[in-house]
Amino acid sequence: MLDQPPIQIDEWAERPHGVEAYGVDVPSLLPLLECSVPVNVRVTGSAELGMDRRARLFHLGVTKATEDRTWLVAISAALWGTDGLLRRPLSGQVSASAIVFWEHLVIVLVLLPWLPSALRALRAAPPQQRFALVVIGAGSSALATVLFTESLRLGDPITPLVLQKLQPVIVILGATVLLGERLRSGYWLYAVPALAGAWLMAFANPFDVRLDAALAALASVAAAALWAMGTVLGRMVSTEIASRDVLVLRFALGLPAASAVVVLSNTGIAVTGDQFGVLVMLALIPGLLSLALYYPGLRMTAASRATLAELAFPLTASVIGVWALGASLSASQWLGLVVVAGSVTTLGLRERSRPSVLSGPAPRTAPDSL
Repeated sequence: MLDQPPIQIDEWAERPHGVEAYGVDVPSLLPLLECSVPVNVRVTGSAELGMDRRARLFHLGVTKATEDRTWLVAISAALWGTDGLLRRPLSGQVSASAIVFWEHLVIVLVLLPWLPSALRALRAAPPQQRFALVVIGAGSSALATVLFTESLRLGDPITPLVLQKLQPVIVILGATVLLGERLRSGYWLYAVPALAGAWLMAFANPFDVRLDAALAALASVAAAALWAMGTVLGRMVSTEIASRDVLVLRFALGLPAASAVVVLSNTGIAVTGDQFGVLVMLALIPGLLSLALYYPGLRMTAASRATLAELAFPLTASVIGVWALGASLSASQWLGLVVVAGSVTTLGLRERSRPSVLSGPAPRTAPDSL
C-alpha cells in the first residue's frame, strides 16, 4: 500500500464534492469512531496499487449524501430503553447468569451464517487482537450483561439504565489510557457533573446511602465500564477485523463465558416456555434489532443530530419505568437524571465536533467475498 496522508474525517461533511479516501474501511469505522458523516461510497480503480479485490474496497470515493436518518437513531435508542420492560420482570424469576446465557445463545443462533467468516478473521488476527476480542466477548458482553441484569434486580427499573449514559465519559478516558488519544481540555467540566448526577440518581436520598442501592449502583456502573471498555477495544480491533465480524465474535466468544458464569454460580438455566419467549424478545429487540437500525442510521445522520436523538434512550427508559413498572424516583433522582443526560449529551456534541484523523495501512480483513 502506498503511503497516504492522514484523512481528516470531519472534512468529508464540509466539502461539497467529497474527497478521495485511501486505506480506510469507511462503513466499518464510522460507527466505532462515533463520527457519523452522511456518505455514499463508490469503488474506484486501484489495480495499479497492487491491491487484491478486498483491499480495493478500501480505495474509496466519498461524496456527500442528502438523505437523513436521524429517525432511525432515535428509534434504535428508544428500543434500548425497552430493555428494562423485558429484563426487569425476568430478573425476579430467573437468575442473571441464566438470562445472559439464553440471550447469547439466541443471538449466536441468529448470527450463525456469519460465524465461519468471523472465525476465519479471528484466526488471521495477531495475538493482541485476539486477546482484545476475548475481553470484549467475556467481559464487555457476558460479564457486563450479568452485572447489568443484577443491578435491575437489586435497584429500581430506571436508574441502572440511565447510568449507562456514563459510557461516553468512560470511553473517552479509556481511549486516552489504552489507545493514547489526547484528552481534550475541559473534559472534566462535563465528566464531574455527570458523575455527580449519577450519584444523585443512584440514591433516593443522596446523603443516606443504603446498601442495596449502593450494590445496584456499583453493578450498573461496573457494567457501564465494561461496555465502555468494549467500545475502546472494538475501536482498536476495527483496524484489523471488519465490524460485522467483531459483532459476531462478541457474542460467539461471550457464549462460553456466559456458560462459565452459569456453572460457577450453580444457578442452572431452566426456564419456562413463557420465560423463553421473553428471552427471545430481549435478545432480538433491544439487542440485535436496535443495532441493525442504529448503525445504518448513524452513517446517514449528522453527529450533532445523532447525539440528540440518542436522548430517546433515557426518555423511553424513564417513561417505561414509571408507567409500566411502577418506579418512583425522588426529586433529587429526577435532577440527577437531567444532569447526567445533559452533561453526557453536551460532552458528546463537543467530542463529535473534534477533528478525527486516521492514517496508516488499510485494515486487515478476511479474504472472504463480499
